[in-house]
Amino acid sequence: MPRVVILKTGTTYPTLRETFGDFDSWFVARLAPELNVHVVDVTVDDLPGLPEAWDGIVVTGSPAMVSDREPWSERTAGWLADAVRAEVPVLGVCYGHQLLAHALGGEAGFHPGGRETGTHQVELLDTAREDPLFKGLPRQFPVQLTHRQSVLRLPESAVLLGRNEFEPHQAFRVGPCAWGVQFHPEFSSEVMRAYLKVQAPDLSKEGLDAEALLATVVDAPAASSLLDRFSQVVMNR
Repeated sequence: MPRVVILKTGTTYPTLRETFGDFDSWFVARLAPELNVHVVDVTVDDLPGLPEAWDGIVVTGSPAMVSDREPWSERTAGWLADAVRAEVPVLGVCYGHQLLAHALGGEAGFHPGGRETGTHQVELLDTAREDPLFKGLPRQFPVQLTHRQSVLRLPESAVLLGRNEFEPHQAFRVGPCAWGVQFHPEFSSEVMRAYLKVQAPDLSKEGLDAEALLATVVDAPAASSLLDRFSQVVMNR
């Protein structure tokens, strides 16, 4: 069985964890059952050997900020850069997306427009039409999002694949098989609603309408399909 490691870079709100489990369990549930999946919490544990020892790598979201450059995060960034050079399939999500860009010479930091959260549309570019991960997906589809930091500048070698009006770098690829996505393919609509309910006091302070955002949450099957698609990339390689 192909071996995939999930690099866990943080943990969700306690109330969500009690009801839905933690970040890693959401990924495990959506990755193909044919994969032999391991979880390593890189905030407290050693990195999992050489990247080449794995057939695929997934990097989760986190409440941490890439721009803080915590020692564990910087070590993980260097490890991911080695993984990309070795052409091991990588999928970075939210924090993982930003960390991958940072690792390869891009820049991550606070989005000048503030927070993006809830269900929003993402538009794929022409570059996604023949992309191994995105090929065949609709030109536009809903995704679940919650982030305050973004990829402010892509690595020079990156291919931009997706964007929306708020966030110009929703998805990118570097090399043949390393992807970053700002949105959350692992989120269900129930998880997204739970996030918005926890965030509601902060959203009000930031001038966002939590009730309106809750009312527009919908399922995002095209986005969720990326985890099965990534599984297929791993198995095909």
